[in-house]
Amino acid sequence: MADPSSYRPKPGQIPDSPGVYRFRDEHRRVIYVGKAKSLRQRLANYFQDLAGLHPRTRTMVTTAASVEWTVVSTEVEALQLEYSWIKEYDPRFNVKYRDDKSYPYLAVTMNEEFPRVQVMRGHKKKGVRYFGPYAHAWAIRDTVDLLLRVFPVRTCSAGVFKNASRTGRPCLLGYIGKCSAPCVDRVSAQDHRELAEEFCDFMTGRTGTYLRRLEKQMMEAADEMEYERAARLRDDIEALKKAMEKNAVVLADATDADLIAVAEDELEAAVQIFHVRGGRVRGQRGWVTDKVEEITTGALVEHALQQLYGEETGDAVPKEVLVPALPDPLEPVQEWLTGRRGSNVSLRIPQRGDKRALMETVERNAQQALVLHKTKRASDLTTRSRALEEIADALDLDSAPLRIECYDISHLQGDDVVASMVVFEDGLARKSEYRRFQIKGFEGQDDVRSMHEVITRRFKRYLAEKERTGEWADGDTALADTSAEPLTTTSPDALTNGLKDDEGRPKRFAYPPQLVVVDGGQPQVAAAQRALDELGIDDIAVCGLAKRLEEVWLPGDDDPVVLPRTSEGLYLLQRVRDEAHRFAITYQRTKRAKRFRSSPLDDVPGLGETRKQALIKHFGSVKKLRSATIDQICEVPGIGRKTAETIAAAFAQAAPPAPAVNTATGEIMEDEESETTAETSGEPVSAGTPDERRGQER
Repeated sequence: MADPSSYRPKPGQIPDSPGVYRFRDEHRRVIYVGKAKSLRQRLANYFQDLAGLHPRTRTMVTTAASVEWTVVSTEVEALQLEYSWIKEYDPRFNVKYRDDKSYPYLAVTMNEEFPRVQVMRGHKKKGVRYFGPYAHAWAIRDTVDLLLRVFPVRTCSAGVFKNASRTGRPCLLGYIGKCSAPCVDRVSAQDHRELAEEFCDFMTGRTGTYLRRLEKQMMEAADEMEYERAARLRDDIEALKKAMEKNAVVLADATDADLIAVAEDELEAAVQIFHVRGGRVRGQRGWVTDKVEEITTGALVEHALQQLYGEETGDAVPKEVLVPALPDPLEPVQEWLTGRRGSNVSLRIPQRGDKRALMETVERNAQQALVLHKTKRASDLTTRSRALEEIADALDLDSAPLRIECYDISHLQGDDVVASMVVFEDGLARKSEYRRFQIKGFEGQDDVRSMHEVITRRFKRYLAEKERTGEWADGDTALADTSAEPLTTTSPDALTNGLKDDEGRPKRFAYPPQLVVVDGGQPQVAAAQRALDELGIDDIAVCGLAKRLEEVWLPGDDDPVVLPRTSEGLYLLQRVRDEAHRFAITYQRTKRAKRFRSSPLDDVPGLGETRKQALIKHFGSVKKLRSATIDQICEVPGIGRKTAETIAAAFAQAAPPAPAVNTATGEIMEDEESETTAETSGEPVSAGTPDERRGQER
């Protein structure tokens, strides 16, 4: 635990001008980013008596080991630079809103030649139009089903579209009139794009134009006694009206606005957002966050605005944003929003009328979200803090282990030995820093030797990064940037210049944990401790969690530490251990599945992986390739006639393959090729899905 006075800047060293500051820990990792109208006045607040600080602020300043700052010209530049650095460094002590669930959006892929309407979750992609978020995916599908009568835009996947193009036959939606079937050239690419643009216009709230146009066409068809066409137009009008009725009118005059409400207590805050377009609620979402310091409602609103509109431009930023409290100062935030939209944005507090009534509804949703969040044990800040303190007391640590790494070994009867490393910070999983290892030195059921190898490899990388960068993980060695020259541009590229390291990304193993947890008992713990001792690392604690009785083992102890079954510390260690096991076994299954996949292409001389993949991509599967003619095989780029004849001969000589059976689980493996995760050593990967099968796996 550091003393803030040890790194406090000297009097007069901090400039009295706008800027952005960063607190770093002893490993030079950024743990907090903030902005200030006056850097001198703002930073002085952190270096006062610790007893007068907010508990989380006190933890932050004692965890930090240095502070540095960058001077800018205006508060708008400071706002933009603060957002860029928070996104870049992901500091652990900053206000970080976490979605209380994954919200689906209605997306139109305008970046494709033939735009597609679909349900999307996760990060937004460039060139895709998004509408929502919606509470449920089925609500999107119901709306799309109604609108496809009038706007028959493509909804099929790339594989279905390609197959229909190859066969010359559209899918069912093409036959029933709910798709314009661009796959079989019923409409041109330009006409289909115009149809998608009309769909987007309708979803943005411009409904009156299309209704009036359809009504006019219906009357003209009736006057010309084309009653069947008039009936179809009548049904189209009813479908559009039904789709509009799914979103009740809440604000008059076709208002476009976002309403943001905040519910908070001393430790946490919940934010709810209603997206109103054309006077109708088009979407809703919610966030929760831990309060790092004594922060006002206006500051919480400012952080919410940064996260909500930081990646948005144009119409995605509404003309009006209604909030419960205004940021202080207001002008830089309003100017920043105006720059994102390209025209004026009104940021204000509703006082009366329909907007005030709707804001009260949003506030009730925020209060309910905060109460619900409080009941979730794993996300409760107080519970997590108590769990870390219990672990520190049980293991006799100097301070709570803010970063915990857990390791597990997985194999199938000694084959395909792999290991996993999961990371928890402040009691929460940090999945972007998960790693997986392939045990390369040997095969066999030797978990102790495998654990020793994994710990050695991980911390050798840590020492190498530390030595290569001169003790610091990101290459920065200066205490503070006291340059008198302010930044004079608001270009994002200029503001974020220098945020990344030489390789353009954070170092993989640059930050050591305070605690290493291994899945196992006394032998595994001894192996992990021996690996650290051999590397000369003596400031990292080690423990093991044995599955049978959930005992905690420490190096050199003959008896385990037994935590009470109701202990929050034991519950956190169990979650860490179970996550490491899940992650390891997911990787092991991926490797195992590869061994059961075989293809006659493997026996074709001179056929490398690139051309194998080209063949499978062209035909879709080995089965379809087997039935192809020599001329059809020659159509694949890079495949000459002689090679095609060799491939055809290999299939002719090979008997039709029997289904490959996994002897461990009895599962029949598929004949067709499919993607598998690349095997790497210590590379970041996604977390995968929960395991439901056990069998003989370790």
